[in-house]
Amino acid sequence: MSATSSTVHWSLQHSYVDTFPEGSVATAPAPVDKPALVYFNAKLAAELGLDTAQLNEEQQAQLWAGNWLPESANPVAQVYAGHQFGNFSPQLGDGRALILGEAKNPQGELVDIAFKGSGRTPFSRGGDGKAALGPMLREVIMGEAMAALGIPTTRALAVVSTGETVARDRGLPGALLTRVAASHLRVGTFEFFAARQQTEQVKKLADYSIQRHFPQLAADDNPYLALLGAVTQWQAELIARWMLVGFIHGVMNTDNMVLSGETIDYGPCAFMENYDPDTVFSSIDDYGRYAYGNQPRIARWNLARLAECLLPLIADDQQQGIGLATAVVNGFSDLYQQQWLTGARQKLGLQPNQQVSDEDDLKLAKDWFKLLQQQKVDMTLGCHGL
Repeated sequence: MSATSSTVHWSLQHSYVDTFPEGSVATAPAPVDKPALVYFNAKLAAELGLDTAQLNEEQQAQLWAGNWLPESANPVAQVYAGHQFGNFSPQLGDGRALILGEAKNPQGELVDIAFKGSGRTPFSRGGDGKAALGPMLREVIMGEAMAALGIPTTRALAVVSTGETVARDRGLPGALLTRVAASHLRVGTFEFFAARQQTEQVKKLADYSIQRHFPQLAADDNPYLALLGAVTQWQAELIARWMLVGFIHGVMNTDNMVLSGETIDYGPCAFMENYDPDTVFSSIDDYGRYAYGNQPRIARWNLARLAECLLPLIADDQQQGIGLATAVVNGFSDLYQQQWLTGARQKLGLQPNQQVSDEDDLKLAKDWFKLLQQQKVDMTLGCHGL
């Protein structure tokens, strides 16, 4: 087999690195001795213009293992902070992930092409930087399920087995996943620079976020308050969709909330079976912080952390900024309820009309879910359809 980086001709861009070089560190993926292609989403690759048709399966494995990369690739590990189970970690970062660059999706928008499980980075904090095959295949299944349900999500482009054994609670077969994401701009990315009082970097990051995801906000009288509002709207829509299909994320840390409004990081996640708002799906969530029923509250809490980062940009007067930002964050609850009610009406076959108020439909929908809980009914069977 002869394969070189020049075999694949992609036009990856690097707007994040070019605009915000302090946000990442150039890092090469670790070599893989015996890669084997396990999964490849040819349709998604074609949509993104990532031409691999000339490659055989062995060459595909070499590509998605990172053993050789397109000439336009520039792999970097991003730095960020985050509140994990409510406790602030001032530096996290991509401990086992790399962003190769940005491709254009069918709508002409940039999307990140990233590796997961590609080896140690400057942010690995003692970890091996590797991934196990089972969790990577779970990410494939969950991401494709969410996409099919119409829920914004990152998606898996490819999975290769590495032929290695990774040490967890026991030895597991190693793997590497290629992820497609609208971006990896996290609440935790803002927290990293805000915690260091690097306001200029926060501003650059906010300006880049607006340019990439919300260009219409650039002309707003207060673009940073508008940014907070737009992210709040997208998160309200996302969490409502989660709740309506019984999805439990499991680890809603601020480093797992992205400004793009996508679902990201399918770790200890699940679709709920018997309906119970107290359902937890994380072995380390001892107090149920991220239980299914808590997800709207946690989303609002995470948005408050983003608001704190943006305060110096929202207003020169701190108290004025707090007032403006608090009003936006507090508006999450109404936005979420509106989105949830719209979806619940669809599930229950209710049509809005002037004879029945939103409050009446909301009470009926909530009563229905209470019945599901009391009767221990499977949520999917009890709420068939979307």
